[in-house]
Amino acid sequence: MAFASTGLRRFAPRAGLYALILVAAVAALGVADHELHWHQRLLSRAVVHRGTQGLPSQAIALQDYEVVIDAKPVPGAAELSGITYDFDRDRLLAVSNDGPAEVVALSRTGDVLERYRLEGFDDTEGIAYMGNGRVAITNETLQRLNFVELPPQSGTLDAKGSPFLTLGLNMHRGNKGFEGLAYDVAGDRVFITKERDPRQLFEVDGVAASLGGRLQLTLQDHTDWIDRDVSTGDLADVSFDPKTGHLVLLSEESKELVELDAEGRFVSSRPLAGRGSGLANDAPSPEGVTMDADGNLYVVSEPNLFYVLRKKP
Repeated sequence: MAFASTGLRRFAPRAGLYALILVAAVAALGVADHELHWHQRLLSRAVVHRGTQGLPSQAIALQDYEVVIDAKPVPGAAELSGITYDFDRDRLLAVSNDGPAEVVALSRTGDVLERYRLEGFDDTEGIAYMGNGRVAITNETLQRLNFVELPPQSGTLDAKGSPFLTLGLNMHRGNKGFEGLAYDVAGDRVFITKERDPRQLFEVDGVAASLGGRLQLTLQDHTDWIDRDVSTGDLADVSFDPKTGHLVLLSEESKELVELDAEGRFVSSRPLAGRGSGLANDAPSPEGVTMDADGNLYVVSEPNLFYVLRKKP
C-alpha cells in the first residue's frame, strides 16, 4: 500500500505511530485502500486530535468548529436537502423536496423569512446562490441544473422555460445522482457532487457568462480528488469558501464534513455524530452544508433540522 508524503506529514508523532501500525495491519490482510479508504480515515482522525498544528495558514480547519445551534426544527419544512448562503440579502436558502417542494429562506439563526414554491421541478436536492437573485437547483434523477430568478418576496419558482444544464454522466436509475451544489462567484464556476455509485465531483466553468449569452462552458471531472483523499461513503453536498478557495464536502452516510484545498488535497474533517461531534444527538440525515461571509457553517438534516457551527475564537 503506497502513501503520499503529503499524507504522512498530517500525523502527529504518536498518532502517526498508531495509525501506521493499523494501516500496516490492513495491508497485511490484503485489503485494497480504494475499497475501505482506511488510510484517509486514520489521517483524518490524526488531524482532529492534534488541532491546527501543521495545517495550511488559510485552512478552514473544520476540527476547530463548535456547535452553537443544535438540531433546531424548521417549522413547516419537510425533507430539507440542500442549503446555500444568499450573500446579497445575508440569509440562507434551503430546499425542501417532500410534499410541496419549496425553497425556504432562513435567517442565520434558522427562522423562516420567506417561502418560494417550486413548480415543474422534480427530485430537487441541491441549491446554490449565484448572486443578483439567481439560484441554481439540481434535479438528482435527471442530473440537471435549472437556473431561476428569485422574486422579491415569497412567490413561485417555475422550471418551465428556465435555462438548464444536463450532465448525463454515469446516470443511475436509483436515487444516486446529482446531490450537492456550490457556486464560486469570482471564478464563475459550479461544483456538483454525484452522491455515489460512483461518487463524483464535477466543476463547470463559465456558467453565469454563458447564461448571459456567451457560451464558454468548460467541464472538469475531479473524481480523482475524491478517490484519493475522501473516505466517506457518499457525497451529499458541497460548499465553496471564497476566502481560502477550499471545498467543504458533506457525507450523509458517514455523517462527516471534509475539507479539500484548491488542488483537491485533504486538509481537515469533522464528525456530525459520536462523542467528538459536540452534538446532543447524532445528526440523523445531514444533507446540506454551506458557509456564510463570516466563515460560519450551516448544516441541514432531514427531516427538518438546522445546525450552526462557529470557529472557536
